[in-house]
Amino acid sequence: MEWVAPEQAEFFDSVLRFARGLPDDAGDLDRSGGFSRQNWDRCGAFGIHGLPAPEQYGGGGADVVTTMLALEALGYGCKDNGLVFSINAHMWTSVIPVWTFGTEEQRRRWLPGLCSGELIGCHTITEPEAGSDAFGMKASGRRSGEGYVLNGRKTFITNAPVADLLLVFARTEETGIGPFGLSVFLVEAGTKGCLVEAPADKMGLRTSPMSDVVLDDCFVPEAAMLGTPGKGGEIFQTSMRWERACIMASQVGVMRRTMEACVAYARHRRQFGKPIAKYESVADKIANMKIAVEASRGLVLRVGWLMDHGHETSMDAAVAKAFVSEANVRTHLDAVQVHGGYGYMTEFEIERALRDAVGGTIYSGTSEIQRRIIARGLGL
Repeated sequence: MEWVAPEQAEFFDSVLRFARGLPDDAGDLDRSGGFSRQNWDRCGAFGIHGLPAPEQYGGGGADVVTTMLALEALGYGCKDNGLVFSINAHMWTSVIPVWTFGTEEQRRRWLPGLCSGELIGCHTITEPEAGSDAFGMKASGRRSGEGYVLNGRKTFITNAPVADLLLVFARTEETGIGPFGLSVFLVEAGTKGCLVEAPADKMGLRTSPMSDVVLDDCFVPEAAMLGTPGKGGEIFQTSMRWERACIMASQVGVMRRTMEACVAYARHRRQFGKPIAKYESVADKIANMKIAVEASRGLVLRVGWLMDHGHETSMDAAVAKAFVSEANVRTHLDAVQVHGGYGYMTEFEIERALRDAVGGTIYSGTSEIQRRIIARGLGL
């Protein structure tokens, strides 16, 4: 089956040209743990941040496959993997839920800024004692007058240090337990009682800011609730459905870029009188990268096609997420071997890309969680 129409292929090429034209300061930013607001804004002006949202709210009105292709091209052409990760987090945990579950007033207030990139969003799910068991969260939303008082601690929140809007998940008292006991609130940064702590120091994706968020008697009006009381589980699952499907598209692009770097290096690097590409042990590693890229791309685009045609994709997205994230780690471990000592040095991109790849087996549901989803889908 042909997943990509000619006009989508042209769009891919245009995004790739744009991404390759972005200033490459990823190495310096990785060392300092910085975030490129300039490149974020450039991506917003190009139209990346709001691609799947309706045009009436400033979005691009793109289907899922087109959005995936744009993110693949961005991952392929932009060397700042953390920036691309932050863009993904913004789209799937802020743009999508506000568009899907927001009131008309909420959409008009928030979506234009989120789609343009003028505003940065994040969602607060994970807690110190609730990681993979997201629905075991303890943060509370207690009714008080014409609103709610939020209390709790959230951890590992991507984009929190730079966010203008936080989607806060909390357990509300009038709803039940588990996923049915959660509600979501739109909390503007700077709201009294909402404290964003100092950025975390991470192994990889260091150019994507992350921190804890503390809610200490944070009052929000009733109009700040996204959806209805108890809708949090559905909102979370909707975000994850998009995120698990689309965030891997960026990794396909990263793997392709790394594979091509290995091909170029293996052709010109000579040892024992000939290019190292002529050694089977090296060539096989690069051949495996090609297999990983093509298989990953097929899995990802298949999920996009299924979503565009209204099919349920929980198991398919889990398959893609587990396979692509693990293939990305293997690709970059092999890339280090191909480059030898140079691959181990922090001044070169390969070492940084390996550190960035490791996070893919953890965020958006660990590989172990993906296998649980797959097993459940098989009736096990």
